[in-house]
Amino acid sequence: MRDFRVQSGACELLLIRHAEAEHPEHGASLEPREVDMPLSARGHEQAERLALRLGKRRLNALYASPLRRTRETADAVAARTALTVVEDARLREVEIAGIGPVALHDLAEIALARGGWSHLPGTESSTAIRARMREAIDAIAQRHPGERVAILSHAGAINAYISMLLGLSGDFFFPAGNTSITVVRARDDRRLVVTLNDTAHLEFAR
Repeated sequence: MRDFRVQSGACELLLIRHAEAEHPEHGASLEPREVDMPLSARGHEQAERLALRLGKRRLNALYASPLRRTRETADAVAARTALTVVEDARLREVEIAGIGPVALHDLAEIALARGGWSHLPGTESSTAIRARMREAIDAIAQRHPGERVAILSHAGAINAYISMLLGLSGDFFFPAGNTSITVVRARDDRRLVVTLNDTAHLEFAR
């Protein structure tokens, strides 16, 4: 464990799912590729609670997927930390197809039941998801040795990356909460999963 201390040169990566996004109108369904919703009122509150928590820690850099719900969450953190948000399209959500119009809450249920969405025709493959997430996160870790970095991404993308680190065959194994923090430390080519799905900052939220 001593090799994975930030003081020893490890990079601490805070993988954070975006805050709650607005839902389509009651009964509406969307093609998954079309979903790029802004934060809901509750989501803005979650983002502020996340920002308050991270504002008490020393953050050296802030990265985010360019999707609206992720960027709005990152902007709340940036306002508290005076950091500039660096967008990286490789941190985007899994590209799901072959399912037709679907209610958003059904996507997580499908993923938990099947371990992901790779069985759906036209969906981004497990290999592709893991490769782009690994490439993005490895590049960030190499740029920030001995530093702490926040990375705003998505439930499916974070699941796939952690699944890869743990050697799991499926790409979706836990229901990542909105603004949950999963901590990974990187040192050379080694990775250590420290915490998973931490939402302590939301304990007294509505």
